[in-house]
Amino acid sequence: MNAYLRLSVAGIAFSLFSVAAADGLPSWNEGAAKTAIVEFVENVSDPESEQFVPIGERIAVFDNDGTLWSEKPFYFQFMFAMDRVAELAKDDPTILTSDALRAAAAGDLGGALAGGKAGLLEIVRLSHSGMDVPTFQAHARAWLDTTNHPEKGRPYGELVYQPMLELLAYLRDNGFKTHIVSGGGVDFIRSIADDAYGIPPYQVLGSMGNARYEFSATGAVVIKETGIFFIDDKAGKPVGIMRHIGMRPIFVGGNSDGDFQMLEWATAGDGPRLGLIVHHTDAAREWAYDSESHSGKLVRGLEEGPGRGWLIVDMKRDWSQVFPK
Repeated sequence: MNAYLRLSVAGIAFSLFSVAAADGLPSWNEGAAKTAIVEFVENVSDPESEQFVPIGERIAVFDNDGTLWSEKPFYFQFMFAMDRVAELAKDDPTILTSDALRAAAAGDLGGALAGGKAGLLEIVRLSHSGMDVPTFQAHARAWLDTTNHPEKGRPYGELVYQPMLELLAYLRDNGFKTHIVSGGGVDFIRSIADDAYGIPPYQVLGSMGNARYEFSATGAVVIKETGIFFIDDKAGKPVGIMRHIGMRPIFVGGNSDGDFQMLEWATAGDGPRLGLIVHHTDAAREWAYDSESHSGKLVRGLEEGPGRGWLIVDMKRDWSQVFPK
């Protein structure tokens, strides 16, 4: 093979590699966001690049609610908690001892939220405690698989974002380990994370309630109890990452000011870093919200993110598809 032909073949091969890399994100429209992601991943995974990062340090973390799946009309776990209260009340109506619990059993989201933090905790306590972890996860998974979203008309568990599924797979294909770091309950997310995202339970971080170990004639189990052990939100997210993963991630994705400290901390490290914020701008295909939202409120991230070098992903502009077909 002559030198010209070798160069031509090499050029074709390189072009095909670049197209294949970009095609790993088919639901991302061509533009600055997609380009920034592909360039970052190619640079940190190329041994010849000055920005090369060893495979053991390619850690990516993502918030869940509003980042990997939807969070309207309110966080899915709370919608599950309301339905669970209603189910339990069918067998024992006397458990409805407050306005918040009665509103939850009636499917009245506004009434449930009107009880404030105390009301929310009552609903979560009743619906999430007093059972072993596998039993709780079975309830959660069944609900996610079979309960239709009131507006979208498909199971809650299907309302994951197709572009983010592609991004997770693209990162893994390039040597990243992908983790979920959520303010939501860890047992709830673990019930579906592997099937929904390809993320195994041990790579899911989340808020945790109290629990106890119990051994009896029925077996050895961990029982979910009332009370909060750890809140994996805001400043708790970097703490949770260090406790669970033990190193600062180089790729981090979120969508709200609850993710600000995680983004701030991750991108403050040495070497190449990429922070990403999903901005909900698509009222037609999903929802449009930011500063006025009860869930997924985004103010500081929009104001400070660009100046910190974070990538603001505009859902309407940057995604050709929102949910899997």
